[in-house]
Amino acid sequence: AKIPMVLRAPQGAGIGVAAQHSQSLEAWFMHVPGLKVAIPSTPYDAKGLLIAAIRDDNPVVFLEHKLLYGIEGEVPDQPYTVEFGKAAVVREGTDVTLVATAKMVHTALDAAAQLAEMGISAEVIDPRTLLPLDTATMVNSVKKTHGLVIVHEAVKFAGAGAEIAAQVAEQAFDYLDAPIVRVAAPFTPVPFSVPLENAFIPNAADIVEAVKRMRG
Repeated sequence: AKIPMVLRAPQGAGIGVAAQHSQSLEAWFMHVPGLKVAIPSTPYDAKGLLIAAIRDDNPVVFLEHKLLYGIEGEVPDQPYTVEFGKAAVVREGTDVTLVATAKMVHTALDAAAQLAEMGISAEVIDPRTLLPLDTATMVNSVKKTHGLVIVHEAVKFAGAGAEIAAQVAEQAFDYLDAPIVRVAAPFTPVPFSVPLENAFIPNAADIVEAVKRMRG
């Protein structure tokens, strides 16, 4: 059956509106066979994925981090699509793979820049869609870097990072020099208090520390 439906859903913390407006629920939707889940991090991908979603005959959940509405980027005037199930390597590296989603892609890029100053070359991958999930790009990266850190704003327990970790472990375990590390939010509702909310959201320093800890 054809079900050409697109559900646009704002999500994400950082604007002080408490848990009911700040959750990241991508893992819920990833568990539903038949759905597609898009989670763009750039204006270019947002337009291309949305057009692809509208043209798709399957139901698509289109997750939009609210703090990304204000970012700028080059976007062609003409219509174009971004393929579902095709991750983007947004920064190439050789020492560790960082897989991040939505706003955390930008945080991971900040962390990669800091790691570069320490002599650590980080590859940053943006899945762009979580269902379908491009595990091949991640696996190929891990075969090169021999290390994986997964970053998302949703709580760590049972999050999208758990599935990504499982997929990579099943397909590239022998290439890993250390256990896979997840950097994500604690298992608690998003706080309303600004200082607590800031502490809740993973930052570049958390990623850098995770990489350093993983590398010993």
